[in-house]
Amino acid sequence: MENTNKKILIIEDDTDIAALEKDFLEINGFIVAIEEDGLKGAERALSEYFSLILLDLMLPGKDGISICREIREKIDIPILMVTARSEDIDKVRGLGLGADDYITKPFSMTELVARVKAHLARYERLTQNAGHSKKADGIDFGWLQINQATHRVFVNGSEITLAHKEYELLYFLASHEEMVFSKEQLYDKLWGEDMYGDMKTVAVHINRLRDKIENNPANPLHIQTIWGAGYRFMA
Repeated sequence: MENTNKKILIIEDDTDIAALEKDFLEINGFIVAIEEDGLKGAERALSEYFSLILLDLMLPGKDGISICREIREKIDIPILMVTARSEDIDKVRGLGLGADDYITKPFSMTELVARVKAHLARYERLTQNAGHSKKADGIDFGWLQINQATHRVFVNGSEITLAHKEYELLYFLASHEEMVFSKEQLYDKLWGEDMYGDMKTVAVHINRLRDKIENNPANPLHIQTIWGAGYRFMA
């Protein structure tokens, strides 16, 4: 199923609505996680990899607008805001802070799934055309510079040579600083969910990158292993 590897985070305090959304999204092949509290939802959104966030406006702990602002300051991800209010001011505020769209309760689950698929497709088109970085020309951490236009990579001012998949892996991880990705997520993202292969491919490429960008590959500071979870990039 085409959506099998896409993970959706629902931040919604109405357990009945959240359960219904989860059911319909899972029927359509998505992996779904739910958080009922705004603080926990924001923390999870920024610490795990998700393809899209369904964000309720009114939440305990932290409201949806604050969460949307916090997410937008740190990562680029489709956000679909859910609100029970029909006032235009809420819609304008939500979209003005970076929400990609809004949907007003009550809504049909068919419409919700259609909106989710549409925004995922749009996001994939944009990232394929412009890469994952918010910067048009690439990434610059000072010690590490990645030029997306030329595919050139510099470590401490010296250019290094990367194979195509090594470059894609580094660019993806660096574009999602501090976020943890499993081997399966990285394989599906960079090698394709329809391609049959060995998950050891990911570990091999991680080790090659460490050899090229780390001062001490045996004790890496930038491409870290999170045991039991996967890998993350730390600038």
